[in-house]
Amino acid sequence: MTVTVRTAIGRDVPALAEVLADAFLDDPVFTWMVPEEHRLRRLARFFAADARHHMVPLGATEIAEANGRAGGVAMWAPPGEWRPGRWTTLRLLPGFLAALGRNIAVGRQVDDLLDASHPEEPHWYLSTLGTSADARGAGYGKSLLTSRLDRVDAEHAPAYLESSKEANIPYYQRFGFEVTGEIVVPNGGPTLWSMWRQPR
Repeated sequence: MTVTVRTAIGRDVPALAEVLADAFLDDPVFTWMVPEEHRLRRLARFFAADARHHMVPLGATEIAEANGRAGGVAMWAPPGEWRPGRWTTLRLLPGFLAALGRNIAVGRQVDDLLDASHPEEPHWYLSTLGTSADARGAGYGKSLLTSRLDRVDAEHAPAYLESSKEANIPYYQRFGFEVTGEIVVPNGGPTLWSMWRQPR
């Protein structure tokens, strides 16, 4: 099986949202924010909104496929473009509201915490990386990370991400990311780990 990586375009949004919803079904942040009932459908709405209105238009979202089927997605923001502008934020709101419902304020709290911890130095930002459950362990994640990090290194640029699972930290460390801090969501919320990759 050969995994290929390509840049996502608008028509890919439903497929990539489905992959990411499956990938993040047991994610600590989303299990804390989104009730179990209809979580898969709600996560698909969340990622579809984020991809359609923010990440895909930036031109750095990539899909990993095998046999014509998407199995992994990486949503990157180029340096200086990770924070959505006011108009983009307004366009995101209906999709996020449909996904989070009455927990939209909790989602905003998490977003504000991530923003406050985000480095100001120009960098590539890995907003989201996910592999569907039936594609895990087949090299989708590695192919996606290698694809973008090769370009990041060609620019001699740093990269940044937040890991929402402590178990994923060693995986990212293999690609050169190092933990730089913890982001603790109050009121019994989860912990995320800030990870930075120095320029190469």
